[in-house]
Amino acid sequence: MRRFLEGKAALVTAGSRNLGAAIAEALAERGAAVAVNYLSSESGARAVVDRLDEFGSGHAAVRGDAGTPDGMRSLVAAAGRALGDRPIQVLVNNHGPFSMTPFAEMPPEEFDRVWDANVKSAYVAVGEVVPAMRAAGWGRIVNVSAGSAYLRNHSIYTLAKAALVTFTESLAVELGPEITVNAVAPGQIAESAEDIAEFDPSFVERAVEATPIGRLVTRGEVAAIVAELCGPLFDAVSGVTIPIDGGWHLPRF
Repeated sequence: MRRFLEGKAALVTAGSRNLGAAIAEALAERGAAVAVNYLSSESGARAVVDRLDEFGSGHAAVRGDAGTPDGMRSLVAAAGRALGDRPIQVLVNNHGPFSMTPFAEMPPEEFDRVWDANVKSAYVAVGEVVPAMRAAGWGRIVNVSAGSAYLRNHSIYTLAKAALVTFTESLAVELGPEITVNAVAPGQIAESAEDIAEFDPSFVERAVEATPIGRLVTRGEVAAIVAELCGPLFDAVSGVTIPIDGGWHLPRF
């Protein structure tokens, strides 16, 4: 594995489980020292750090609430301290709870919770890391959108994940040339199939049927692309959202 992130400090929000943990591992494989963010499961985060240590030392589990502005500010500062008082040069905004409660039935509190955790937290995190990235002359930001951005029946989650696409494009214009900003939009991930089944029991079956490659994507596949977006192969790419869904989002007639 090319270690093109050697010497770089990275923060993955919600990095202690599922896709976030896979992204943390992919960044560590490529040489980064990774701050693995968690809110409630310290043991889970430390288990991830133990796996990352196989690729080199210097990683840390960092507690913080990525769903609130104050929590995010504190988290970024704590991550830098935990990684040896180093500025964050790779930021992956992975935090983002799901909801598909219909808008007409949704309490304002639920709207705010999902919007703030997916969109506002990313905005706050960017504000915290950009000064140091600019000072260093290099930075990489990857926002995790979702295949739901292309749907119109996932309510506030669709709205929030679609907003991240526009946010990514706007940031790319604002932050170049030192900083590139890209996003990924994973379709339904195979390892999380049971989670979506709680909301929509037939979703996975329909998704596989509508996917040209005939299967769901994996966490490892998504994580590898996130990591590569921070590497030299993508130095000339900014403002792009990559759907990682086997062609599932493509319109058909």
